[in-house]
Amino acid sequence: MSALDINAILQAMQTAVPGAQITLLENPSPSAQHSLLLPAEHAIALAKFLRDEPTLRFDFCSNATGVDWPDTEITEKIKTKTLVDGVEKEVEETRKTLRPGYLEAVYHLFSMELKHGPLVIRMRTADRVANVSLPSMTAVWRSTDFQEREIFDLFGIVFTGHHDLRRLLMWEEFTDHPMRKDYAPPAEDDGTELPVVEVAAAEGSVAE
Repeated sequence: MSALDINAILQAMQTAVPGAQITLLENPSPSAQHSLLLPAEHAIALAKFLRDEPTLRFDFCSNATGVDWPDTEITEKIKTKTLVDGVEKEVEETRKTLRPGYLEAVYHLFSMELKHGPLVIRMRTADRVANVSLPSMTAVWRSTDFQEREIFDLFGIVFTGHHDLRRLLMWEEFTDHPMRKDYAPPAEDDGTELPVVEVAAAEGSVAE
């Protein structure tokens, strides 16, 4: 999808949902697969527009995934004026600031009806610790059901409105999120008891 197309889609979305602040995130790689960052408070309305607008009809979400962006220390050099031996001189100082991290949910959309795509949309949490909720897209695209459960399990994004938000790969008693960049796996001998799974060989079934 070209930059011209995505800009036209952005404009149409802003017209359809007044007040929605949508950001175009450009991808400088050869793929040039740009994406749209949606505000969480308007995300469902925007998603329904993308699905239902006759000229767009993004009726299928092929993939949903999470991304962890940890806190980042930004170093910048600035020039200031100061007194040196009573003489004002321009000096260069190094200033460091901390940019808070966040979690991101990314969705790849296609139109099966009109045969175009992908369109990539994103949502971001306020931070990585206390404010990790985003609206669930399951009411718009049913295919996101298990995929949002996987994101919740591995990254820790809490999808509000999801009808069955529980872990998909890890067991329910697990308290961490293995795809976080600061995740530290427990030592093999830390005493953690794994859930016992009994295999009923006769029936060929598995039961906890």
